[in-house]
Amino acid sequence: MSTKTPECWASDPNARAVRIEVSAEQSLLLPFDQFAFAELKSKGKHQELRLVFATHEVLVRGHALRRIETTMQRMELSFLAALPSNHRSLISDGQPVVLEVEVTEAKPPHEQPEAIPT
Repeated sequence: MSTKTPECWASDPNARAVRIEVSAEQSLLLPFDQFAFAELKSKGKHQELRLVFATHEVLVRGHALRRIETTMQRMELSFLAALPSNHRSLISDGQPVVLEVEVTEAKPPHEQPEAIPT
């Protein structure tokens, strides 16, 4: 039996992109030079971290996501995936737990709604 703590995120100071594991069958590499911004929202005990890139938007739901946000701010986030439910009890209190990762493609500018002038 492995004693290694399961990981749902990783950092690497030499990373040039973040690998998003959408599912066991699909992953996506998003380069840091296409990163636009991040937004962290708290909803009770749960948090949502939104990472916006030129071509995709990544929505991360979980707990204690501030460390992941800070790692992304330093452009050192190298891996992100949802933690299987049977491994969640193995994570120490206060450590980031990614419950869900949702990826959507960004809409081209001509498909986005136009701002209404005021």
